[in-house]
Amino acid sequence: MSYPYGGNPGYPGGPPGGYPQAGGYPQPGGYPQPVGAPGYSQPGFPQPGVAPGYSAYPQGQQMTMPTPELASSAAYGGQPGGLPYGTAPPTGFPGQIGYGGASYGSSPSYNTPIPPPGGYNPQPPVTSGYNVPGAGYPGANPGYSTGYSAGQVPSMPPSTTSYGGTGPHASNPSAGYGSYYGTPSQPAPSAPQSMGGGHTSYSSPQVGGGSYTQKTEGTLKPAANFNAEKDAQILRKAMKGLGTDEKAIIDVLAFRTSSQRQQIRTMFKTMFGRDLIQDLKSELGGKFEDVIVGLMMPPDEYDAYELRRAMRGLGTDDDALIEILCSRSNREIQAINEAYQRMYKQKLERDIISDTSGHFKRLMVSMSVGGRLENQPVDMNKANADAQALLQAGERRWGTDESVFNSIIASQSFDQLKAVFDAYSRLSGRDIEASIKSEMSGNLEIGMVAIVKCVRNKSLYFAEKLYQAMKGLGTDDKTLIRIIVTRAEVDMVQIKQEFQRHYGQALEAFIRGDISGDYRRLILGMIGAGY
Repeated sequence: MSYPYGGNPGYPGGPPGGYPQAGGYPQPGGYPQPVGAPGYSQPGFPQPGVAPGYSAYPQGQQMTMPTPELASSAAYGGQPGGLPYGTAPPTGFPGQIGYGGASYGSSPSYNTPIPPPGGYNPQPPVTSGYNVPGAGYPGANPGYSTGYSAGQVPSMPPSTTSYGGTGPHASNPSAGYGSYYGTPSQPAPSAPQSMGGGHTSYSSPQVGGGSYTQKTEGTLKPAANFNAEKDAQILRKAMKGLGTDEKAIIDVLAFRTSSQRQQIRTMFKTMFGRDLIQDLKSELGGKFEDVIVGLMMPPDEYDAYELRRAMRGLGTDDDALIEILCSRSNREIQAINEAYQRMYKQKLERDIISDTSGHFKRLMVSMSVGGRLENQPVDMNKANADAQALLQAGERRWGTDESVFNSIIASQSFDQLKAVFDAYSRLSGRDIEASIKSEMSGNLEIGMVAIVKCVRNKSLYFAEKLYQAMKGLGTDDKTLIRIIVTRAEVDMVQIKQEFQRHYGQALEAFIRGDISGDYRRLILGMIGAGY
């Protein structure tokens, strides 16, 4: 199950003219009556300067009332530190008073190309297959992202750059979380939907902005001939009586998508009057239980759970905070905030503020807002100016102005940041990542570098984290489990490729040599390696 960026349902324009209204009474509410086609009289008062029986507008065109959708749409008013983004189309765009053309009657929405004033044919909706940064958490099927969000209006023909120019049509959500956040089973609604447990899931969250086109594919795909009733019966039998059939549990849950697992959970309770997660927790233990429970939680709730765990008790798992908040898309961050509030009865931002400090706290709060300008088209002049600002805030001054780095790196689209980083290298002769490492330290440095890596190659970022979790003596099981659970439906194919390319060894071989038992069999099944 999934929901896309919430598009605002358009208000219909004025009713088409052509027939006189019955009775000759003015319309309720005091709105002016729509103008009919020439040749038909309209009851009511004549318009100034127009002969009776004729319209003040050309044939086939009429005035429509402005609609609420044309006001600024988005806003994150409810989000902590929310930032509005997305503005109303400027006066003169088709569908608004003063343009002189036929009204469209509704605000732009996803998958509905917006013809520019010149009238050239709109580009067709893009096909899925590529994503942008956010993470699919368990995400969605990839697709190309375009440069304009619903409600934006192109002011000039888009320029093409090496960062991926943007098309003159409404933005199509791109994949970030792969299909983990839910596979659409019906036409996408215009507002978030809640699944049976009250959580939200997404279709194709963006992973970056503009036309960031990093191809992604998960290893965990929807099971063919899926039957929730049959799977529920298998799981009940596996846990009934003495002992537990772990293999049967793996054979079901390691090969079902998040959406399918939620259907199994609902069917299990329907058939047996028992909560599947509670039954699994009572039967299983150790790291195997941790993976299974993570799989059974909806993606937004699992991330909220991991963030809560990272800040609970003594100390903070800053690495988990950085990984989740710096790699997820706006839509995913917003869903995490909602899940956190629902599960723990307090705001995520409040816990971040109370558990972190200094410039690192400000970076984490910025990331928790979900206000990155994901659909921002690349502006080379701005990229050069921002690169110069970063240079002046770091290498060319005594000390470092961390707030400048925060304001740019936390807010700009991934495409725009790629342009900024390239401009920075040209101006300074150094890579931005090297500069951050020399200018900052501690968790702030780790967080900033994580964002830079996600901008450039998110799959490589996760491959590196998996390697670090398993190299040497011992295993960072929390990181290993979190990445496998959240990326298996998103970009695990690319993560495995980057792991092989970067370290000269297959990810599954690394896993086989590092963990064992049912825990290993479950992890291998999820990454498509067999067990």
